[in-house]
Amino acid sequence: MSLFVTSLNSGSNGNCYYVGNDREAVLVDAGISCREIEKRMARLGQKMDKVAAIFISHEHSDHIRGLSVLARKYRLPVYVTPKTRQHMRMVLDEERTFAFRSGESIQIGELTVKCFLKRHDAIDPHSFVIEGAGVRVGVFTDLGACCEELSSHFGRCHAAFLESNYCEDMLESGRYPFFLKNRIRGGFGHLSNRQALDVFLSHRPEYMSLLLLSHLSRDNNNPQLVADLFSPHAGQTRVVVASRYEETPLFHVVSSKEEHFQPAAQLMALQTSLF
Repeated sequence: MSLFVTSLNSGSNGNCYYVGNDREAVLVDAGISCREIEKRMARLGQKMDKVAAIFISHEHSDHIRGLSVLARKYRLPVYVTPKTRQHMRMVLDEERTFAFRSGESIQIGELTVKCFLKRHDAIDPHSFVIEGAGVRVGVFTDLGACCEELSSHFGRCHAAFLESNYCEDMLESGRYPFFLKNRIRGGFGHLSNRQALDVFLSHRPEYMSLLLLSHLSRDNNNPQLVADLFSPHAGQTRVVVASRYEETPLFHVVSSKEEHFQPAAQLMALQTSLF
């Protein structure tokens, strides 16, 4: 009754998230090169042949940059909505490309992937919850705002990747042009640190053991700032800031309350490099 999760990379330079059990795994997005995905998986002791499918959240380049090479090399099925595929402008193998719709649940071995719409400035953007053996892991990034779907699914997760993209003060005083600042904070861009904290405090279930804060802006945020903001509110949830330069450790997420915190404690020393 467990799943393994890691962020292989998280940020505007590329996003790729891994969720799996002992037998199979899925990747959500492939925004870094095939070579980097291979290297980071190998450093974590994970074999590429465990990856059974790739799910694409939306068409922005930082989520699909490595997709075509990775899917072709390992003959991986790719799950993507028709509208997103149309806007990707990327050649994919027809026989291994599958459409999904909002609200659909897709079975990948013993994993179930639930797909639902999110607020973002893409043509048909989706978030995902991956479930296996009673453990649920959410991938919630590129969010303009918290919606009913997000709050409902977040409230059922044992672990989650949650966007904490920008510090409001840093964005306001930063070098970005006014139109880009408004795009980021305008309801269909990204979540600020305080918006992410509000999602966490308002909707976290008592059994959530791991939160990976994701998709931090290079220019308008700081990992230590995010860690300091969330730390006083973490409680028994292990809070990790995902890096835009390297993979996180591989976390073991279990459904039993009694087992929740031992694996995270064993990995605590490995987190210092991320801050």
